[in-house]
Amino acid sequence: MMLATSKVLASAATATRRRTATSAAAAMSTSTSTSAATAAASASPSSGPIGKDGRHKIKQPREEWREGIYDHNNEPMVKRRDGSYQPIDKLRGFLNYERNPEPYRKPLERLMDWEELNPTEADEEKHSEIERKVQAARCMDCGTPFCQTETGCPVNNLIPEWNSLIYNGQWADAIDRLHKTNNFPEFTGRVCPAPCEGACVAGLVDGPVTIKNIEYSIVDRAWNDGLIQPRIVKDRTGMTVAVVGSGPAGLATADQLNQMGHKVTVYERADRIGGLLMYGIPNMKLEKETVDRRVNLLREEGIEFVTNADIGRNVDVNELRANYDALALTVGATKPRDLPVPGRDFKGVHFAMEFLTKNQKRLLMTKEGTLESQWDKDTFITAAGKDVIVIGGGDTGTDCIGTSMRHRCKSVTNFELMPQPPMERAPDNPWPQWPRVFGVDYGHAEVQAVFGKDPRVYSVMTKEFIGDNDGNLKGLVTQDVEITAKGPRAIEGSEREWPADLVVLSMGFVSPEDYISQELGLDLDQRNNIHAVYGDYRTSIEGVFAGGDCRRGQSLVVWAIHEGRGVADSCDAYLRQKREDEVAAGSSAAGGAFANLSSISPNI
Repeated sequence: MMLATSKVLASAATATRRRTATSAAAAMSTSTSTSAATAAASASPSSGPIGKDGRHKIKQPREEWREGIYDHNNEPMVKRRDGSYQPIDKLRGFLNYERNPEPYRKPLERLMDWEELNPTEADEEKHSEIERKVQAARCMDCGTPFCQTETGCPVNNLIPEWNSLIYNGQWADAIDRLHKTNNFPEFTGRVCPAPCEGACVAGLVDGPVTIKNIEYSIVDRAWNDGLIQPRIVKDRTGMTVAVVGSGPAGLATADQLNQMGHKVTVYERADRIGGLLMYGIPNMKLEKETVDRRVNLLREEGIEFVTNADIGRNVDVNELRANYDALALTVGATKPRDLPVPGRDFKGVHFAMEFLTKNQKRLLMTKEGTLESQWDKDTFITAAGKDVIVIGGGDTGTDCIGTSMRHRCKSVTNFELMPQPPMERAPDNPWPQWPRVFGVDYGHAEVQAVFGKDPRVYSVMTKEFIGDNDGNLKGLVTQDVEITAKGPRAIEGSEREWPADLVVLSMGFVSPEDYISQELGLDLDQRNNIHAVYGDYRTSIEGVFAGGDCRRGQSLVVWAIHEGRGVADSCDAYLRQKREDEVAAGSSAAGGAFANLSSISPNI
């Protein structure tokens, strides 16, 4: 099997670098309601508006001039759903043009490297500026844009505004509007599952606008054009803040507070800044140069970063609190959900973050030339040549699948406790809620391309792990389950045995680690998250704030950014009040002193 896999991948290495629509496009297409008209057009690509190159068909100006339909505009005509070639028009764009997400690279090609899934600028099938304009034209100017409400984008991105700006070719203004609400669109444009698209009004009757594609195209072009430059703060407040944790919530908190004029220092326990952006999300979804580029910009803007600082362990949290005017905790939810079944201690059972983090560290060390062979032997977790089982779905489960495939695993299977989702929205999952429907993500598509089948097995739970006499994992036993009013119930007599050399537990996270909260004596909620009211973010200790996953529980990167911005607002209000109180107290003390002097000398 491994030989067959290698042959398949080797043939892909010599293939041309033409891109086609992949799992991400399929997943998003299936994640929303699609009209019969769209389905019919897709069924006959030769007659539909989308050409073989994955873009809307166009007629160049010279051809249009010969045919007498050239309108003295250098922009080519675009084929509409009715078959006519007309200038790009936004008034009825959602009716005239099909949803056409930018494709990922071909599965068999991208499996040969650890580069990003998205096509590069040099790729012939990367969407052109014309196709971007066509997709932006589908934004329907709806009366209530649910895409930017709480059912859509958590940071309330001004989506209709920057779609309109892209349609009009105003890219510089578009990045300005994007940065008004989102500190790091290059992150969300790559890793966010795009709840905004699930809430898009166009999705009620057709495919939603390709918001995620447009978002990262805006920010990528802005970086390339030099439009994103350090914003040096001129006026400082004299107040200081320590931010613990450098994930998306911590970086957003630091960015906002720094621009408000406060001096910010970010503490990170790992050896690199970025938190889950650096080590929790694999390179093929988010290049680490992209993270470093933004961190370096923040550093130029005046934020100080300290790595290898494990607050509460090698750095005293109370000392930190005493040295700063405020303390912001954005430490994430890093305590993984375990699977306490017989055989759990066999060698070969690992948590997802352990697997992904060690892989990413190895990639970075290899690139920098600092990798030592002993590190591989003692630390690295490899899936090469192994039967891999990933327990748990979601984005992290898919990342474990994709990583195992790039290790050249022998096989990979993905267990999910719940039944397979429906192909369309269920009655209890109406628009504009996130569509809980069946989709194919990038990892699933890669397994299909190599092994010829989807890796997912639904409605199963693990009963026990099986090992050999040396304590090494060699398999596991599952039971089928049915969902009842009281939750999943195992079906007696449905046991099955599966071969497995490596099992990756990707079942989510239960809470943040508690050593900081215990040291500070912070109140926790019923899920052991740090207790702080949403919108206020103040903890039970004065001057200490909390936001992100450590407060709300495991969530999306875009929610972490939203919470980080909220923490900054609340912290800023606290610091300004504190400064006013200190000034007032100083004035009162000074006034009292002078009053005593005046009683002695009438000239004072």
